[in-house]
Amino acid sequence: MSFADRRAQRRWRREMERRLRELDRLDDRHLHQHQVHRPLGSPGPTTSRRRERKQRGPVVPGLLVVLVIMVGVFLVDPSDSGRRLRELAGFDGRLGELVGVPEEGGEYAFVTTQPGSDEPVSWNPCRPIRYVVNPDSAPDGWEDLVTEATSDIADATGFRFEDEGTTDDRDFEDRIDGLNRAKPVLIGWADDTEVPRLAGDVAGLGGSTYVERQGRRTYITGSIALDTDLFAELDDKRGGDDLMRAIITHELGHVIGLDHVEDRSELMYEGNIGQTELGPGDREGLARLGSVECG
Repeated sequence: MSFADRRAQRRWRREMERRLRELDRLDDRHLHQHQVHRPLGSPGPTTSRRRERKQRGPVVPGLLVVLVIMVGVFLVDPSDSGRRLRELAGFDGRLGELVGVPEEGGEYAFVTTQPGSDEPVSWNPCRPIRYVVNPDSAPDGWEDLVTEATSDIADATGFRFEDEGTTDDRDFEDRIDGLNRAKPVLIGWADDTEVPRLAGDVAGLGGSTYVERQGRRTYITGSIALDTDLFAELDDKRGGDDLMRAIITHELGHVIGLDHVEDRSELMYEGNIGQTELGPGDREGLARLGSVECG
């Protein structure tokens, strides 16, 4: 069992203990009120009925305790069995429609695969992919460019993106906060002084961070850094909007889990300078990334 698995189990155990303590307090309060709020002056129960009431009194609160514990376990159990039960009950279902995998013979590649498997590492389709945008040095109309790019990827994968607005955050490297929680995916513009890997002919950089639980990897956050100078140049160029959108879509492809390919007809071709739409291989790879199980 990995460190992340053990931590998840400890977290789950602490939550259950907290819930049990709370339920004990509620149980005591319920029993106390049951005894105190009997109307004064009413005839007392016979000995046999008093005994019966003593035997039956705690049953309802006790059943409530058991029921709430079971619901708590059901909702927060981090294991695969807990996840599958939640999916079957509709509490943890896929957010978008499952996209059929097209097989048109295009080329695609994945950044990372599951240990000992060809299955790609991907995002949890039962959770939205949250993102924020730092618009500093962004081109005019950046909102439409980002919206169109995320929409293209959402349509090709079935994932759902959640726009959390703008931010002044510029940490493209570390998207985990001080409490070890995933920050939203960051989309922003920078130069090679701030992000050295943008030096040369690099139009943008995109990637994600995954966690591994019970031997299964899942992406939880990521970032996209787009070259400020190139976007400023394209912003003044005829047809520049299509090229800028294509670059953002390409980098989102990396965030979702696609790697570069050698086929020039694919948007994920590393040296792409003219392809503006997803190719057949891009779509197949994205569909496969979107078809993973919730986890």
